[in-house]
Amino acid sequence: MKTLLKCCLLVAPMAVNSQSFKFKLQPEKFETLPFGQVTPEGWIKTQMQNDMEGFTGKLDVLVPDLINDPIYFERLHKQSKLKDLGNSKSGDAEGDLQYKWWNSETQSNWWDGFIRTALLLDDQSAKVKADKYIYKILSSQDKEDGYLGIYDRELRYKFISENGELWSKTTLFRGLLAYYEFTDDKKVWKALVDGVNNVMENYPVNASNPFFAGKEFSGGVSHGLTFTDVCDKMFQITKDGKYRKYALFLYENFSGNFSSEKDVQLANILDPSYRLQSHGVHTFEHLRPLIVAAYSSDDPELQKALKIYLDRIEKVSTISGAPVGDEWIAGRNADETNTGYEYCSIHELTDSYCLLLQKEGLNNIADKIENTFYNAAQGSRNPNHPGIAYLKTDNSYEMSGTKNGYIEPDRKQTRYKYSPVHQDVAVCCAPNAGRITPCFVQHMWMKEGNNTLVASLLGPCKLKTTFNNKSVQIIEKTGYPYKNEFDFQVHLEHPMSFKLKIRKPSWAKTYACTITSNLVDGYIVIDKMFDGDEHIKLTFKANIEVYQVDKNESYFRYGGLLYAYPIPARETKGKSYAPTFSDYFYIRIDKKDYKMTGGQKPEYINGKIQIQMLNTSTHHKDKIVLIPFAKTILRQVTFKN
Repeated sequence: MKTLLKCCLLVAPMAVNSQSFKFKLQPEKFETLPFGQVTPEGWIKTQMQNDMEGFTGKLDVLVPDLINDPIYFERLHKQSKLKDLGNSKSGDAEGDLQYKWWNSETQSNWWDGFIRTALLLDDQSAKVKADKYIYKILSSQDKEDGYLGIYDRELRYKFISENGELWSKTTLFRGLLAYYEFTDDKKVWKALVDGVNNVMENYPVNASNPFFAGKEFSGGVSHGLTFTDVCDKMFQITKDGKYRKYALFLYENFSGNFSSEKDVQLANILDPSYRLQSHGVHTFEHLRPLIVAAYSSDDPELQKALKIYLDRIEKVSTISGAPVGDEWIAGRNADETNTGYEYCSIHELTDSYCLLLQKEGLNNIADKIENTFYNAAQGSRNPNHPGIAYLKTDNSYEMSGTKNGYIEPDRKQTRYKYSPVHQDVAVCCAPNAGRITPCFVQHMWMKEGNNTLVASLLGPCKLKTTFNNKSVQIIEKTGYPYKNEFDFQVHLEHPMSFKLKIRKPSWAKTYACTITSNLVDGYIVIDKMFDGDEHIKLTFKANIEVYQVDKNESYFRYGGLLYAYPIPARETKGKSYAPTFSDYFYIRIDKKDYKMTGGQKPEYINGKIQIQMLNTSTHHKDKIVLIPFAKTILRQVTFKN
């Protein structure tokens, strides 16, 4: 407490350096459509509806003390006590100060996912609940200066140690921005403008030091770098460059200060000997501030840094697209058995890649997004109960708290299980599990220039937008990625000429389309006069592909999906939070492991892959069935040659 009191009474030193990066906006390939113009259909919609009956819709019932903590109303002050989050803090190296602001993250990220899901599903009762929350939050804003946050006047903007000032605003403002884009509510917009201006006035460009936090752990401070999410969205809505200039300042100030989460700092990126080592969630969410900075300046160091950082993330990503971090990266490269990944990291990397896709428009970025969302994210959900894995591995031989049992038998670990809450660790992954699908859905369609609509991420959805002052609706009917046939149903009020671009995934060797098209830079381009209602039927040809992790291990893909052997398991119920909401553990029933045998040709039959492999227990060849990775709990996905 003495340390906290000292931090409250002192004022942070001025900025480390004046801004050296020249502000100059760079051209961007695509434009993100306002939230709500793309809505889910098919199996994605069904899954989101189930989630509204699960952790996305019920977390306030499962952990009411966290979600209902009035942290934005009864603001933190010098005498505020540490929050009891109901979790075990044994072994924490992060320090206690984070527990004061933590509920702002938990509840704001959960509300963000709840609001977006309610709006996308047009769920009337959930929308009423979201409306009440929004207006309650607006009532907490200080009228005289627009402050919207969690700190009393004696603390706000005066920190020299761990705090959640920018982070609590980021998690809150992102949900408000989605609500505003969907509803066009002017009161919400005014609150956002005033709230962001309040930050920019109190942490002014080149005359403040928002990321100075001493030499101790500062997870909340470094999370706050993602305030650039708010800046970039404000720019997308207004086209006012001041927001992007501020984002550039934030990245440079962060790079110039000490941080315990230092992977994205410019000097470390440009150091060829540096290896990613920080808390994974920070590392992958910090890709977004770097992207925004690189597109807010023509400085070649920023462009170089972005390429290096992306290459480093590639090295720490598993074959399912999941990025290492259990919870720290610790200088390791990805290993499908030995390195775990956090659900929060899956979401943050997906979100970061979506931003990169909007800026660059490259097909291979969309491939990464689909791989991560359709494989890693789906493969970390419990297919039978409402819950997700806090930590998971691609090869998953046990989900009983520890990582694959025999690898770390003595470690006191609880994260490797399925839960709708994970309160024994931290209620962070469950809220983010409610955010990832709305994020993916919003980026399924984008706009390019004034004459092109782009189906950038494939899957069942509906686009309803105004294009060239005319209403356009496109329903994308498909079972993708489980099926590779599409029916794009175009509905127009008036005939109009425009370009329709549909991304061809890199795995698709050929495609068949019922309308004349050209393939340009990985996109199927249809340029014609669309008249009334039209159907565009599209099929991608997929083959079973066998890839090598290294010389010793291989894995299987068909289309956009990774395939795995589902290991039979015994399910055990753990703590119950409410009827149908419990923790679940899984222990394998047998010890079968399989190896590849030469000359065996796999067959794709009814959505499954059949192949003969060597049973290492019996030394006999068994015919086994591989199923989509996304539908597994325990699994073997890589096979020794």
